[in-house]
Amino acid sequence: MDPKIIERMIDDGRDTYESRLAAGQARLKAGDVAEAVAHLEKATGHKPEHTMAWQELGKALEKLGQPEAARTAWDRGLASARANGDKQAEKVLTVFLRRLDA
Repeated sequence: MDPKIIERMIDDGRDTYESRLAAGQARLKAGDVAEAVAHLEKATGHKPEHTMAWQELGKALEKLGQPEAARTAWDRGLASARANGDKQAEKVLTVFLRRLDA
């Protein structure tokens, strides 16, 4: 999806976890990594207990050459996954952290 369309929805008052996650993912896909980080950070602020935004935020930060910030995001997502009993997200985040250590 075109990130500008999603951002227009946000500007029109639909600033939610879902819209920020979608905008961040769209910006990341388009290669606008800094913009993706801004949206994903706001998504994690809306619902820090949801893991997808933490996963995507870590990916974006890693692409920006900020591995320690990526680690922090993935660690926070892992803690959320464990608190929620989300075994799949826990596995995914563990893999991301292992790759970072490699």
